[in-house]
Amino acid sequence: MTTHSTLPDPADADWRPTRQPLWDYLLLLYTLGSYGLGIGCVGSSSVVLNGIGLVILTHGLVLSAYVAHECMHGNSFSTPGWRVMVGNLMLWLNGSCYVPFQTLAKMHIDHHVNRIDYARCDIPGFLASTSPRLRSLILALEWCYIPALAILLRMALILSAFRYPQSHGDRPRVLVILALRSALFSALALWSPKAMGLYCLAYGITLHCLRLMDGFQHTYDALSPGSPIPDHHRCLSPRAAQAYEQSHTFSNLLSLRYPWLNGLLLNFGYHNAHHRMMTCPWYHLPALDRRLAAMGEYPDYHIPVLALLDNYHRFRVSRIFTGQGEIMDEQGNRHLEAFYGATEVSFLIVPVVL
Repeated sequence: MTTHSTLPDPADADWRPTRQPLWDYLLLLYTLGSYGLGIGCVGSSSVVLNGIGLVILTHGLVLSAYVAHECMHGNSFSTPGWRVMVGNLMLWLNGSCYVPFQTLAKMHIDHHVNRIDYARCDIPGFLASTSPRLRSLILALEWCYIPALAILLRMALILSAFRYPQSHGDRPRVLVILALRSALFSALALWSPKAMGLYCLAYGITLHCLRLMDGFQHTYDALSPGSPIPDHHRCLSPRAAQAYEQSHTFSNLLSLRYPWLNGLLLNFGYHNAHHRMMTCPWYHLPALDRRLAAMGEYPDYHIPVLALLDNYHRFRVSRIFTGQGEIMDEQGNRHLEAFYGATEVSFLIVPVVL
């Protein structure tokens, strides 16, 4: 396998990604519009419009996560105040608003700087300690593609403001958000029970999409926040750190043949390029990816998402206990047979105790 030890840093080259603010506002309008239009369509009496609305609403929910991600990196909008406002708005859409945007942003940037993944919860430990019936129910739901663990973590996140003294200051904010969202969802259910059911389906598909993209982008160490950073991270030279980061990062693209399709997820699949220059806006990531490849000594870490769907299906329950696995063998050759994928590593969740 080719190494990264002499890979040029694009930040030192004569290339700088130029900001294009029009994309920021068009993307914001599209995300909000697809969310609102999707809700309107899923409540229609037309089955055709219901199907269209489900697709549009799901895309709006997915994009809200990736727009928030762009704001976390400071890659959208011109001022920090706008980025925080838009980031919080996107978190409101996808239900991650119980944690302040700045808290999620700090944890995500730490993931980049320290080259680790933060474990959101000791899920195997929780399942081992809970009752056999509850454990069997959770695993059965996961086997049936119902993201029970993702929903459980979000519920635990809400309850953490009432369970732990250090989080008591969050109670008023959490209560207000919970009351407003409960009222809005109650109104949606009263207006159209079908719309409420399809909204839940769209949200479930969104969670699967985020899981699929997040789970196969790294083979980092998964640590609890506050845990000491492993020595092999601290002792790395900048070049060695870059090599470690790239060799444990993978780009799961929707399409290699039709790159425009990757824009449907804001090019989030170009993850190696994103980690080489995390201040690069989403619309420049394909160009950065091509540039890195052309500069030489850049191994092909592109993995089509279709090649990972079988892994996502086969290991949907077992990965809870086995961990994410490995994609490189001892000879440095890539293989997917033992690449199980991570569980619940989304940048929209902070660690909780179940």
